[in-house]
Formats: sequence, C-alpha cells, structure tokens
Amino acid sequence: MLKRFMPKSLLGRSLLIIVTPLILLQLVAGIIFYETHWDKMTLRLARGVAGEIGGVIELMRRIPEHVNRDEVFSVASMNFDLEMEFEQDAVLKRGHKGDDGLMEEMLISAMTDYVRKPFTIDTVTMKRYVIIDVQLPNGILHTIAPKKRLFSSTAIVFVLWMIGTSLILFSIATIFMRNQVRPIRRLAIAADNFGKGRDVSRFKPEGAIEVRQAASAFLAMRDRIIRQIRQRTDMLAGVSHDLRTPLTRMRLELEMLSDNVAAGNLKSDVTEMEHMLEGYLAFARGEGTEQPKSTNLTALVEGVVSQARRKDILIDFHPEADLVMPLRPNAFRRSITNLVENAALFGAHVSVRVGQRDDAIEVIVDDDGPGIAEAYREDVFKPFFRVEGSRNQGTGGIGLGLTITRDVIRSHGGDVELTTSPLGGLRVKIRIPV
Repeated sequence: MLKRFMPKSLLGRSLLIIVTPLILLQLVAGIIFYETHWDKMTLRLARGVAGEIGGVIELMRRIPEHVNRDEVFSVASMNFDLEMEFEQDAVLKRGHKGDDGLMEEMLISAMTDYVRKPFTIDTVTMKRYVIIDVQLPNGILHTIAPKKRLFSSTAIVFVLWMIGTSLILFSIATIFMRNQVRPIRRLAIAADNFGKGRDVSRFKPEGAIEVRQAASAFLAMRDRIIRQIRQRTDMLAGVSHDLRTPLTRMRLELEMLSDNVAAGNLKSDVTEMEHMLEGYLAFARGEGTEQPKSTNLTALVEGVVSQARRKDILIDFHPEADLVMPLRPNAFRRSITNLVENAALFGAHVSVRVGQRDDAIEVIVDDDGPGIAEAYREDVFKPFFRVEGSRNQGTGGIGLGLTITRDVIRSHGGDVELTTSPLGGLRVKIRIPV
C-alpha cells in the first residue's frame, strides 16, 4: 500500500529521502519547544498577570478608601500595563468567553492559584486585550490586560525560523538533486533515441562518477552495435556481390543454350537465387547506414499507395493529417511497401490508414484475404518462416518480408502487431511513439 503513494521519479524519491528526516527533526524540535518553552513561558506570563491582579486586590482590601483605590489603579496602569476599574455592588453573571486555547488555559490556572476568588475571562471581545473580571465581596474588579503580556513572541520567531530554514534547505536540496538527476535523464533520453534510430552523437558523459560510468558504457555499447551492424551489412554485401558474379555467368551460358525445358528450369532457379540474395541483403542491411531525417509520414505512405495503384491494386487510403517525424525514409518506405504488396497478394481489397492516437502514430493496413491464424502471428516475424496453406511457398517470398518490416519499425522505437481485420483478412498495425 505504501508503494502506491511513493514518488515514482528518482528526483522525487531523493527529495523524500532528504526531506523526511528534515520534517522529523522539525517535528521533534517543535514538540520539545512546545513542552519546555511554550507551556512554561505561557504559564509564567499568566502567573505574572494573575499575581499582579492578586496584589492589587490585596491592596484594595488593606486601603478601602475610594481615593486610595484610584491611586492603586493608576500605579497598576503605569507599572503593570493593567487598566482596572471597580464596579460597586456588582455580581458576575457570565462564564468564561474564549477559544479554549493555551493562553486561556494557563491564565485560568494562574488565576485559580493566585487570586482564589470567582472570576471570568474574556479573550474574544477585544482583539488585543483580555478582560478579567474578579468577584470581590463588595463588587467586581474589571481588569483589561494586553494579550502581549500573556503571549511570547519568541514562539512566532521560532516557528517562522523553522519554516524559513526548512524552505531554504528544501530549495537547495531540490536544485542540487535536480542537477544530479539531469544527467541520468539525459542518458535515458539518449538510450531511447538510440533505440528509435535517432542521432545521439551529441550525447556526452556528465554528472557523478557512477552516472559517467553508465554513460560511457552506453556509448561503448552504441559503438559496438553500430560496428556489428556495419560488419554484418558489409559481409553479406560482399557475399552477395561474390555470388552475383557466378550467377551472371550462369545466366549468360543459359541464354546460349537451346530453349528447352531443362534450360528454362535452370533459368528459374537462377532468378530465384538472385531474388533470395536480394532478400538476404535487405534483411542484413536492416536500417543500414541511412540517417534519420524529418519526414512527412503521410506523404511517404501516400507515395507507396500510389505506386501500388499503378499495378491495378484496389487500395483505399485514409490519411488523417500531415504527420511529420524523424524517419529513415528509404527503410520505412520499404517496410510499408512490403505490407501493402503482401496485403494485395492475398486480398482483393486493401485499406491503408495513417493517423495519430495519443502519443503514437499508427499506420494500419487491412486486407480481405484469408489472414493468418492466431497461432502463427508471432512466428511469421521469424526469419525464413512461411505459413503453410494460403500463404505457402508457392505464393512467393522467402519469409523475410515481415521480419525486415519489424526490424525497421523497431529501429524507430515502434512495433508491429497482427490482428484480424474488419474486412475479414489480416490487419497489420504499426505504432511508433512520437
């Protein structure tokens, strides 16, 4: 349950690791301050006011004359900042009026200990003052005391200091951790771009030692992958070139033979071998050395559809908008061409759609052919695999078309999915994140 509420990002988790002890420290400090300072200081202030009121009451008892009473009130006003007034023959009629806060609680406790007479406290009527009424034998002593005498400003200073320092430390920690996380985020973006076949030549290791090590390992891995792709392409290109030479000589010799069944069969075999070599070489090239560039995907697919229509293939094209994104146009065009020609080979009606769904661009090719059984939909992406039945060896192909297509699409960071088409045949969905 706790994991559901934990931050998902490294920055959030790092800040949580830093902020949690800080908050706990502030809470402990606040509790200690409340227990040792706030309570005791407030009680001492309340006792001071209660003691002064008790002293005035004692003087009134000893000096009952009205004139002397006014002098006592004057001294209390000048020296204690207490405004006092005596109401003759009055009786208390109301109880305490306040917010039941700590100040009121401590004042009640102090008045009970020092005055020992019936009293009421009003902390609400006057914003900056407290009204204290004490019942005396011959009347009521009204006292107005400033709240600042019952409240220590050091509490506010302490709270503000805690909050201020916490915000400053949190801001510094956020800036520091963001600088530490930024190289990791850049490494993740570079890895994602490389997986999508985009240029990452500007990426350089930076940040902490561990992050630099990870970035250096990524660059070494990138160089190894690029080197292996080039070696594979160069090797099969050389093999293809070496095999084309004897095949060309064989074709020339066959042309010089008389036109008979055996010569015709040999010519077909040579043509098939040349076709297989081209397929092997295309598969070996994969994404090749072609660099990604900003490409209008909608226009590219429309061009493939137009070429297919020249071959009298019935195709419906449904573009939603002009979609521009980084692509290897030649490799991508070859992949779409494979799908469209494959759909036209096994179906009489082909539909092609291009659009954007959420954060990805989709290219969908539907046909009304026999489709592919669900059990074989993953196997058809394996090199040289061909489905028996409606898509058997007699229908052509060497089993590399879908393999090349998925290889190219995955090099762009996307994937290919096979499902059942609403037309009754096969649906091929290409999804590339943007």
